[in-house]
Amino acid sequence: MEIIQNNNRERAILVGTDLGAYPNSLETSIHELEELVKAAGGDVVGTVTQRLEKYSPKFLIGAGKIKEIKALLEPLEANVVIFNDELSGIQLRNIEDELKVKILDRTNLILDIFAIRASTYEAKLQVELAQLEYQLPRLLGIDGWSRTGGGIGTRGPGEQIIETDRRRILREIHAIKEKLKKAERSRATQRQHRTGNAIPVVSLVGYTNAGKSTLLNRLKSSDSKEVFVKNMLFATLDPSSRKAKLKNGMDFIISDTVGFVSKLPTKLVEAFKSTLEEIKYSDLILHVIDASSTDLEIQYQTTMSILEDLHVDRSRILTVFNKMDRVDEELYIDPTHGDNRIYISAKKDASMDVVLEAIETHLPERFIDVHLKFGYADQPLLSELLSTHHHETLDYKDDGIYVDVVLKESELARYQRFVYVP
Repeated sequence: MEIIQNNNRERAILVGTDLGAYPNSLETSIHELEELVKAAGGDVVGTVTQRLEKYSPKFLIGAGKIKEIKALLEPLEANVVIFNDELSGIQLRNIEDELKVKILDRTNLILDIFAIRASTYEAKLQVELAQLEYQLPRLLGIDGWSRTGGGIGTRGPGEQIIETDRRRILREIHAIKEKLKKAERSRATQRQHRTGNAIPVVSLVGYTNAGKSTLLNRLKSSDSKEVFVKNMLFATLDPSSRKAKLKNGMDFIISDTVGFVSKLPTKLVEAFKSTLEEIKYSDLILHVIDASSTDLEIQYQTTMSILEDLHVDRSRILTVFNKMDRVDEELYIDPTHGDNRIYISAKKDASMDVVLEAIETHLPERFIDVHLKFGYADQPLLSELLSTHHHETLDYKDDGIYVDVVLKESELARYQRFVYVP
């Protein structure tokens, strides 16, 4: 994946409120916003915060704070102001009129990062859909809307322009949804093919930058291409799947997914829902958590909330506390964080054995060690078996070919006539 290098990096002032940060602390939420700005290729040069009981309908924050921000723009050479809270179209226009610089909110910033990182056809469609659905209610904030309120002097071009834009956006939204439906049907066909081959699928989910991609790269087969890894939010956007092997030699598919973040835009979750719903069809879900994070609890709840929205069965979730090498003090784990959990450092070899053993234990299908004897006339079926299964012994004798393998319980019936007792 290519990371855009920009010599003319934008200089941003961040604006946050305690009301908009909830359930995070204001400090934590602003820090995450700063990381998002870095991921988008900008620099944070200043921060303005305010504690509010309710939002101002005009500016979201108080008029005094707007003046404070305006006074900071020139000394800090800032050319963009980014709000941690979501702005309405009217608020966006009012703030732009006052500050005369580019104004973004957290949602717009995240959509921008997704637009930069999307590389597959489907991901680009999903981002475009989220952007259009974000823009639609904000047409109210564009110049010219004030002439459409009704009465003398308010009819004509203004209304035609806004209605034309609205209809255009609605047409584009409809067209993208149709394309996504086709992509969804294609994925359903691929899923049926995987099911037919009886290859287990293990999905990695969790907060962005928790170490999912690193874990995938450590588990995948050596001949598979590595996925992109970088210490930044949303380094992975497009889902990636790789073939891997359990310690008993059985193949499985391990799939990475887009990382979550607090206050992930609703429209973005909805747009990516068709992709995220693939998680539901996994045989096992590894919920990867950065154990060294001071916001571990919030990260856990953020991910679990999205999984619950997708109606994921909790019994198929294995919680993986990663980056244990960075944990200095004793780690407190809330007892409600699932019964199935392991503690690892994805960069350490020993941890990979722990993960593979846990996957094998928690996959819903049982594995059975069997002794098989094939006749020489059955060699095509034997070759097919050996191409997908690890074998301990393979012995050619006069009366047949003897092999010891590990089979899934569901496969046993197919090979039952070859089973023998030594």
